[in-house]
Amino acid sequence: MTTERMEFRTEIKQLLDLMIHSLYSHKEVFLRELISNASDAIDRARYESLTNSAILEGGGTWKIKLGIDKDKGTLTVSDNGIGMGRDEIIESLGTIARSGTKEFLEALKREDAKDNPELIGQFGVGFYSSFMVADKITVISRPAGTKGAKGVKWESGGDGTFTVEEVDKDSRGTDVILHLRDEEKMYLSEWEIRSVVKKYSDFIEHPIVMDVEKEVESEIKKGEKVKVRQEETLNSMKAVWLKEKSEVTTQEYSDFYKHISHDFHSPAKVIHYKAEGTSEFAALMFVPSVAPVNMLYRDFKYGPMLYVKRVRIMDHCEDLIPQYLRFVQGIVDSSDLPLNVSREILQNNRQVDIIKNSVTKKIIDTFEEMKESEYDDYLKIYKEFGRVLKEGIHFDFSRRETIADLLLFATTESEEGKFRTLKEYVADMKEGQEEIYYIVGSSLADAANSPYLEAFRQNGFEVIFMTDDIDDFIFNGFEYKGKKFHSITRGDITLDKEKTGQIEETRKKYEKLIDLIKTTLSEDVKDVRLSGRLTDTVCCLVADEGDLDPTMERLLKAMGQEVPAIKRILELNPTHPLFAAMNRAFEKDARSDELKEYIRLLYDQALVLEGSKPKDPAAFSKAIAKLMVENANK
Repeated sequence: MTTERMEFRTEIKQLLDLMIHSLYSHKEVFLRELISNASDAIDRARYESLTNSAILEGGGTWKIKLGIDKDKGTLTVSDNGIGMGRDEIIESLGTIARSGTKEFLEALKREDAKDNPELIGQFGVGFYSSFMVADKITVISRPAGTKGAKGVKWESGGDGTFTVEEVDKDSRGTDVILHLRDEEKMYLSEWEIRSVVKKYSDFIEHPIVMDVEKEVESEIKKGEKVKVRQEETLNSMKAVWLKEKSEVTTQEYSDFYKHISHDFHSPAKVIHYKAEGTSEFAALMFVPSVAPVNMLYRDFKYGPMLYVKRVRIMDHCEDLIPQYLRFVQGIVDSSDLPLNVSREILQNNRQVDIIKNSVTKKIIDTFEEMKESEYDDYLKIYKEFGRVLKEGIHFDFSRRETIADLLLFATTESEEGKFRTLKEYVADMKEGQEEIYYIVGSSLADAANSPYLEAFRQNGFEVIFMTDDIDDFIFNGFEYKGKKFHSITRGDITLDKEKTGQIEETRKKYEKLIDLIKTTLSEDVKDVRLSGRLTDTVCCLVADEGDLDPTMERLLKAMGQEVPAIKRILELNPTHPLFAAMNRAFEKDARSDELKEYIRLLYDQALVLEGSKPKDPAAFSKAIAKLMVENANK
């Protein structure tokens, strides 16, 4: 019987190194993860046995068994679930980095790992957490439905390699045997095992059993007690979601949430209800109090667990919840769907659509109620998930105004640390104002200090500060209560209509200078015009209607995306003394090199004000120094 030695993939080697050096203060999570994996294996076997009775191999009692051997120093987690063959065990445990492993390693670098044990579960790398407590792990497995066939043995000391060999295994399923380090032998204590199972795995729906020593009445000598070892179930196996709300305590909700989410924090909100009528189902949904670190990753798995008549069908049913609510976790148990439901059937099933609409409406209604009556709690949720919730405006057309009513914004009129709603903004709009004004910034301070706000503040027009990376994409062109959103860095804006005539007169007066500026900057700007939005600043760059916002453009470039070069419009403040001084220089000598240098300096200044770099930083610095010297020598 040959033994093959193989090497782990690079990412898994790094992962093992982190685990072996015990990054986590909550090492006991290794048992939670192994039990969770065992439960998943049973769920899969149970589901497949509905259409293939051979999976059962004559026995259908599902269970997870924990075994302690103090002499050998081993802790074993066994299941009679789906099992693995040679190729699957190599793929699952050795050579292919699971989806999320690289992201997990990156997250560890960003986060304080000791305070984030939930990272292990969130990124699906739980098996490897066993190397925190074991210096060797042996896995023996045989696929269900292959009675009489050989099993496979996988073994590793976490040294970068593992071995695989064929072995005999009578029963289906998987045994994970941990050879515990001397300093981790507390996990051979019955009390410790009971404690960990109660803390993390009490709600696993399959029995978690262990042989325990008990005193029982002797059958030989009456009145005497003898010690025997009996199998005992350690978990309660409560189907919390099927209970009445009045029967479930806050602590039970919290414990169950932690079990299904791998989160160590209690949920911010529990949504538990039963639907009857055209579709009968129970839903237990949780809004986390802290956003998962991988929530914005492309391969983030979302959607509630789907059960049909208490049979677990799948872990993440994306068809039951919209993507913009992907942070909400939980369980849906349907009485109407068929037990053999597939992903293809789900996508074209009326019952699924009914459940999705019901769950979505319930969550949004809950948020609306919280915003009105539990504002502080809602604010905490919004700060964690507001960015994701905004996506609904783009993706859920039928609910876009309802979702918009849930959004909170800092504005030019809001107090520091306070927020305004769109309903409040519209109610306070100035007479004759037809648009909702906003400005995009990389931070609140960046947006609040922008020179583009000058005329808006002077004329009393409220401007919303947008600081999320998707804001301009979501709100550009969005209409709320008949009022269209308009970025104040885009298009031609004149707030004081009385000044329109004055600007036109000024434009005629300085027409030749403006033409020279256009010619000089023809390679850099689309147009040059007088501004109706500046009061103190000499100039600014604005995007044309329909063009990409400058902040959005910089963000996309920072993300490595190719963005076509878009020329912007240079706006000049006709009331600024510098503009009048430039016109005097123009009238004195329209062809002077000094005037052209001033024009270049003006453009560079506009670039700096919008947060970009001057076209030629060295030339810009040199020109500023030259002006300072000339001014000092006067």
